[in-house]
Amino acid sequence: MQAPTPTAPDRPDAVPATGPLCCFYSDSPGDLTADRNVGLLIRHLHVLVHRVIDLRTLPLGLTANQWRPLLLIQHKRIDTPAELARAMNVDTGAMTRMLDRLEAKGFIRRDRIPEDRRVVKITLTDTGHALTDQILPIIAEALNLHLQGFSDDEIRMLLALLKRMIQNGEQVLQQACTPPEP
Repeated sequence: MQAPTPTAPDRPDAVPATGPLCCFYSDSPGDLTADRNVGLLIRHLHVLVHRVIDLRTLPLGLTANQWRPLLLIQHKRIDTPAELARAMNVDTGAMTRMLDRLEAKGFIRRDRIPEDRRVVKITLTDTGHALTDQILPIIAEALNLHLQGFSDDEIRMLLALLKRMIQNGEQVLQQACTPPEP
């Protein structure tokens, strides 16, 4: 008896980048258990990675949500509360409270723009810059901890598969947001 040909779930490299809709999951509850649901597994991993980062940033005087805006300000040049709220997917009220705490700790400064008093620009203080420089090594350490035991090839494959999933999702969103042609 000949062995069956491996299917896409058994061979991630066999899943086509484009083509017909994948049929790995059905609406059966058994298909969507926590140990088989890729969405839940990715979410669980996301939470774990961030909890490790949060543990490592606590000695720096940062809470779970405070290190993220600092990185966005320094590395992405995002400098308004509204842009930060969008980038972090939080409401502007929550962002204002977060920025209040960061300002009270002396990590950021908020300045109104004279041309438009409604616009607030955020900058890192010298203390904020020094602190932010310590965060990327913590993130690298947390990611490396989660990748222990993976080969370089496995890591490259994991990155490629995650990027493909992101591409698929972005394509669906783009199609949903594109108005139909008349």
